[in-house]
Amino acid sequence: MTEAFESFESWGRFPKVRQDVFRPGWAADPIPFEKFSSVLPYGQGRSYGDSCLNDGGTLIVTDRLNRLASFDAEAGVLRCEAGATLEDILGVIVPRGWFLPVSPGTQFVSVGGAVANDIHGKNHHKAGTFGRFVRRFELLRSSGERLVCSPAENADLFGATIGGLGLTGLMTWVEFALKKIPGPHIDVETLPFHSLEDFFRLSDAGDRDFEYTVAWFDGLSSPEKFRGLFYRGNHSAPPDRVKAPSMNLRFAVPFNCPSALLNRWTLGAFNRLYYDWNAHKPARHSVPYRPFFYPLDTVGRWNRVYGRRGFFQYQCVVPKGEPGRRPVAAVLQEVAKSGQGSFLSVLKLFGDRASPGLLSFPRPGVTLAMDFANRGQKTFDLLERLDGLVRDAGGAVYPAKDARMSAASFQSFFPRWREFAKFVDPKFSSGFWRRVTL
Repeated sequence: MTEAFESFESWGRFPKVRQDVFRPGWAADPIPFEKFSSVLPYGQGRSYGDSCLNDGGTLIVTDRLNRLASFDAEAGVLRCEAGATLEDILGVIVPRGWFLPVSPGTQFVSVGGAVANDIHGKNHHKAGTFGRFVRRFELLRSSGERLVCSPAENADLFGATIGGLGLTGLMTWVEFALKKIPGPHIDVETLPFHSLEDFFRLSDAGDRDFEYTVAWFDGLSSPEKFRGLFYRGNHSAPPDRVKAPSMNLRFAVPFNCPSALLNRWTLGAFNRLYYDWNAHKPARHSVPYRPFFYPLDTVGRWNRVYGRRGFFQYQCVVPKGEPGRRPVAAVLQEVAKSGQGSFLSVLKLFGDRASPGLLSFPRPGVTLAMDFANRGQKTFDLLERLDGLVRDAGGAVYPAKDARMSAASFQSFFPRWREFAKFVDPKFSSGFWRRVTL
């Protein structure tokens, strides 16, 4: 049955939509697709824009499909229902010496969402995307047909579903390979840098010897006054050989903050404090894995900091090399000129390990992610200008983070979209898909 439930939203909290909800309790439950005008799977709602929203339609919410079906602790292969979260899985596999092959910046993501968005992480230069480790999954189509998809079986649908934004059908279960680790800690080095050239130099050196690399930078800095912190790390056993402590939520934002709270002065103060605090820590130290991978998970509902209007996370990738450095500098210059500083800003080099996903976002190059409070038209205008810079450089913008890119931009960023469209289930749709395909 369906239930009216209007509070399901994306993590960016924009756009505001009205949609119904259908919540199956078991992976084998039939779904009455014929009763719905359109449907879309919804896991944990950690996509930032409207790729997880279905205005005027129905969401198939998978949070009850969260069972772990099997775990081969010798071979490192896990099978679970698509609604299981990365947090659920980590609690089982880490004590047994295994880790996720790829992890994003939050553990509060469903496995179905990880596949549908072909997530990437700090180890893309070594491992590529999550989709590279998926062995098979079951896909429920609106016809009622259940198809097991793998590189050898229904291979076309397999490739379309990885990075396919939930549009090819409902994944009921997923089987994927894990990564063997020596222990639940990460040996981390934190290195300050003061220019884009420093960042590229540290990336080139760190990517050779470290499994995980990523850089935070001051979102108010221009290319001429650039500074940041480069993090690199590898798995390790805890120094005292004891079980790593868990990381529980220590604080949750209790209400929507006033939009005026985030301004150039408060952002500047936060960035100075963050830089000074971390730049003076020991260069090398060992930490439990959760604070390293999921620092923002310690703050519940942190998206409320941006107020009721929500925010946009803008993530793009441009080709690496000297031509790629110019558009990164141009993006930073455009943001600096706009006066709309970013609260959270990240730089990372993507590697050349190709994903099996037909519509996958990561590709060799430099990826840049920045958060912007929703200031209305001036924010839309800024992001449209950034789209133009990325488009001219031959790059792309991440659909999972997007709530406003034009159809022309999307079709330029993903030239295989028509090929992908052949695999979209006729009952499945989203606000994002309708917007970018007209």
